[in-house]
Amino acid sequence: MAKHTIDTITERRRARLESVLRRRQTGLTIVLENIWDPHNVSAILRSADAVGILTVYLLYTIESAPNLSRHGKQSSASAKKWLDVRLFHDVDACFSELRQNGFAIYASHLTEHSAGLHEIDFTRKTAIILGNEHRGVSPEACERSDGIYYIPMMGMVESLNVSVAAAVSLYEALRQRTDAGLYDTPQLCENDLAATLREWGQK
Repeated sequence: MAKHTIDTITERRRARLESVLRRRQTGLTIVLENIWDPHNVSAILRSADAVGILTVYLLYTIESAPNLSRHGKQSSASAKKWLDVRLFHDVDACFSELRQNGFAIYASHLTEHSAGLHEIDFTRKTAIILGNEHRGVSPEACERSDGIYYIPMMGMVESLNVSVAAAVSLYEALRQRTDAGLYDTPQLCENDLAATLREWGQK
């Protein structure tokens, strides 16, 4: 079967791809640290795409990165291919790249000194870290983060499923960034937008 190119897809399809790219948020990302369940990873990638994230960081220092091609096809297959996925096996290397790109790093973790989710300013360049289903974000990552936040809970349970916590966090970021008008002006420069549009046209 011949590959599509940006010249061979329909004008309607091209317009749809360009519209999505013009809302992609280069100033918002998410880091998944040792999240082992492929269904959780898949659901998080779907939420990341939904709020306009361009790049996702997978950080695996203990668990192996799940094979997403074998799991969660209904929830991730259409999302993963629209994301730039970066894989790291070292906290310092991952954080170094984020900071070189100007990101403030916030870990989602319940501690005595955690700030509430709604106190975080997601209109700045922000990386959100979510941790392993049982251990949470590692002490190493928490220590190196610029801040730690928790999601307010009014019931008896103290935490949400990690994929739900990701969605709640990302949609708070979307709310703030929408109010600030950050989806109204493309964050990709025209050259990068055109290059990514050509790449997406082949998918």
